[in-house]
This record gives sequence, structure tokens and C-alpha cells, in this order.
Amino acid sequence: MVPDKLDGVSASHDHPADPSRRRLLAGLLTAYTASLIPWALAQPAPHADRGAFTALSALLVGRQALDAAQATRLYDALATASPHFPADVQALLTLINERHIDPLQLQGVLDGEHSPLAPLPRSIMSAWTLGVVGSGENARCVAYETALDAVIVADVLKPPTYAYGAYGSWTGKPS
Repeated sequence: MVPDKLDGVSASHDHPADPSRRRLLAGLLTAYTASLIPWALAQPAPHADRGAFTALSALLVGRQALDAAQATRLYDALATASPHFPADVQALLTLINERHIDPLQLQGVLDGEHSPLAPLPRSIMSAWTLGVVGSGENARCVAYETALDAVIVADVLKPPTYAYGAYGSWTGKPS
């Protein structure tokens, strides 16, 4: 019996597929797929909660690497402001991973579902971009010149690190 030939390649079913070739193809496919995911670059995460916060922050702000010291300060401030913050971060990261939610669509999905996690992306984004955690009387400035809104425009604009005017002039409402 002569095996069928297709373009000079044997199409016989008597020989199993080459397992090393399959492993190579699977490895290449995995590497390519992993390169498309905007995860944070490998950074040391001494605590799982902080690691989840860093990963979620990287997805939300669209940066692969974030300042570790600033991440620690922001995490501590956010966790102090909300006792459920670590659990909520883990729950949101799990939701994103399970449902493969695009970070650009995340807030719309959470708002549309009336999720209790809906305020979380806003508070994390506000902390990273403005450097402020909380609002109103509970607002706390954690970063200023290292907040992402200042870092993004730093090549052109230099936000002042001091107030113009006499001491305390920034406390009064403008007239």
C-alpha cells in the first residue's frame, strides 16, 4: 500500500505527528499571545494584595511599568480610605481575567451592571493621575510632581511645586 501524497508530503496516518514540532508551535503561539497582553513588567511584589494592585493599576493607566515606591504609597492610602480595598482589587482583577474585559470598556461594563466594584477603577485612576486619594474633607494628596498627569506632560510643562502668593493663600476660595 502506497501512502497518499500531497505536494510531496506523506499524508499517511500510520505515523504520529512530531511531538517536538507541536511543542515548538505551541510555545511560539503562547509567546505571541502573551506579548499582546498589556500586563505590568515583572516587579517584585512582597505581598499578593500589592501585586494585584500593581497589575490592576498597570491595566487601568495603560503603562507597563509603574513606580514601585509610589504604588506602595497609593496602595497604603487607598487601603486606609477603604477597609475593603484589598479584597475589591482582587475581585476586580479576577473579574477582568475571567471575562477578558478590555480595560477601555471596563468602566462602562461595571456601570452598566451596577456593580459594587464600579467606583474602584475611578479611585485608582484618580490616585495615579492626580495623586489624590479620597474626596472632599477626606481628600489626601499622596503625590504631586510624580502623579501621572504631571509626568505625562513633564517634557513640555513643569507644574510648580510651590504655591504662588503668601503662605496660606491657597486655602481661601477665589473671589
